[in-house]
Amino acid sequence: MKGTLLEHKGPSLRMDTIIKCPSCSTEIPLSDAFRKEIEADILIREQERHERELTEARSTAAAEAVKKLEDEQIRREAALRAEAAEEKERSARLLKQLEDMTGELRALRRKDEERELAYKQRLATEEDRIRAETRKSVSEEHSLKDREKDKRLADALHQVEELKAKMQQGSQQTQGEVLELELEELLRREFKDDEIEEVKKGQRGADVLQRVNDRRGRDCGMILWESKNAHWTETWLPKLRQDQRDAKAQIAVLVAVQPPPDVDTFLHREGVWIVRRQYATDLAQLLRYSLIQVHAERANQAGKDEKIEVLYSYLTSVEFQHRIQAIVEGFTYLWNDVEREKRWFSTKWARQEKEIRKIIDSTQGMYGDLQAVTGRSLVALPALEMSTDQLTSEAEGLLPGVA
Repeated sequence: MKGTLLEHKGPSLRMDTIIKCPSCSTEIPLSDAFRKEIEADILIREQERHERELTEARSTAAAEAVKKLEDEQIRREAALRAEAAEEKERSARLLKQLEDMTGELRALRRKDEERELAYKQRLATEEDRIRAETRKSVSEEHSLKDREKDKRLADALHQVEELKAKMQQGSQQTQGEVLELELEELLRREFKDDEIEEVKKGQRGADVLQRVNDRRGRDCGMILWESKNAHWTETWLPKLRQDQRDAKAQIAVLVAVQPPPDVDTFLHREGVWIVRRQYATDLAQLLRYSLIQVHAERANQAGKDEKIEVLYSYLTSVEFQHRIQAIVEGFTYLWNDVEREKRWFSTKWARQEKEIRKIIDSTQGMYGDLQAVTGRSLVALPALEMSTDQLTSEAEGLLPGVA
């Protein structure tokens, strides 16, 4: 039963809770337990109402927010459309200006081309006029110029011939000086105990004078060196002997880039040693050793006037011959080594040729047996149908050096 809750204040300030019946208006007092139950029910209803109102408020706020976002989106879209329209209008305006400028540039280019064409026409006309005048002037002076040109050409050819002769002479002289410097540096480097003296340019004599000293610093003799970088001539020998006598040298050596054909390394001819350029150091070692030995012998036999005989006896001695023979044996050993390699390769190629001939014969025999068994129904092989000589000749072509 629904009723109205009333609060009644008595004289003792005690508050009693009563409920009034809506039909008969009878006031009914309520106990504390029943009152708490009703209050709890009312509290639950109030909470439910509050939640409904809160939910409705949230829904209303969300709807307002969505509406606000939609309005903002519509406003932005309108602004973007306006901006796009304005940009399109600006682009159209710029495109129109660009077309106008392009037209103006084309017009200017046409005017420039017309002016250039007119200038070229005037230039061609002026060039034809100048060419005609020049041709006339040249034709008038042609005879005199031809004579002058022929004269200059003859003078130039004469100068070229003179320069060529001077260059050739200078080149030969330069090559000789280079060979002389090389010989001098070689002697200084190899024989530091000796005194190497260069014969000054313009002075009479050979190129280099070598004073041989032993380990004690004693003078053992002199070797006179002459270098030649030209075609061989026999007139060099008498001149070098005369230079040897003037310098009072014990030995004279001629270093030749192009020696006589019979000089393989070095050779003693008409009192002068002739040596190839690459063997100059070896010969210098031998000659220096001979001078030192002769000087030692002379010191042991002081008082004897047989210096030249001692030197000659050493140069014709067995020891000197053995030294020369050792050098020749070195070349002979290298030559024999080359010959042995040639013979080894020839034997190898002959052995390979023999094995190839065996393979060819065996293959052809097997091929013939198979043809006999199959009644010549075997597929023909052109390579095996060839004769033995043809196969051998082809095999020989595959082996280098097989004849």
